[in-house]
Amino acid sequence: MSIVEMPLRSMQNQVSEEEWKQRVDLAACYRLVAHFEWDDLIYTHISLRVAGCANHFLFNPYGMMFEEITSSSLIKVNLDGNVIMESSYGFNPAGFVIHGSILGARPDLNCVLHLHTDQGMAVSAQRRGLLPLVQTGALLQPDIAYHDYEGPATDTEERARLVHDLGEKNLMILRNHGTLTAGKVVSDAFLRMYNLERACKAQVLAMSDSEELELPTETALQKAREQGRKSFHDGHSGLVWTALLRMLDRRDPSFRD
Repeated sequence: MSIVEMPLRSMQNQVSEEEWKQRVDLAACYRLVAHFEWDDLIYTHISLRVAGCANHFLFNPYGMMFEEITSSSLIKVNLDGNVIMESSYGFNPAGFVIHGSILGARPDLNCVLHLHTDQGMAVSAQRRGLLPLVQTGALLQPDIAYHDYEGPATDTEERARLVHDLGEKNLMILRNHGTLTAGKVVSDAFLRMYNLERACKAQVLAMSDSEELELPTETALQKAREQGRKSFHDGHSGLVWTALLRMLDRRDPSFRD
């Protein structure tokens, strides 16, 4: 029986009301990543710490496309990457090296989103990283960290270096690999990724032209940095998230199952 043919049992009555809301948000995030064509077949992950359980996390079931994920199909694992709630689906613990290290070291963060998009990988391979070529990229500059490529992220010894390189920031470019964002809630991590991916795409498009690139003035960049530092403290991501959920409900509300 293939994974999409497995009978899906609703988890709504088996978890708390708060966890169910988290499951809906996380399933929505997976669907949105698919909608914006940021997914990579069955690979990459979005993780979310379960409310009230500091060492329990929700993950995607291994083998499902992001467009298939539902609230009930999400896997619950512990900080060691072990499945702690019975599921018909598999789990890929290799992805937990990155997510587990960050979530374990940063109690202020609950959601981590990691992608391998064309534009994200392209910028990750550029020595200077993300440049403040456009306003979107300029706003992100104070919050971006970088981590050097060490091969496929399967070595647990890399965890300490990942945590060190991220520091107190919330966005990371994994060199020669991809992009990563984090947030206290799903909406924060998603909106950060939306902005990061748009900035990466704009940079790739700008560099495809032979024209010399124009950078903003230092005065303009300083204003952008100041605005970027406070942009996630005004509830803006919550407004965007509510609108995105409405869009998903119009297109395909099955993420709520």
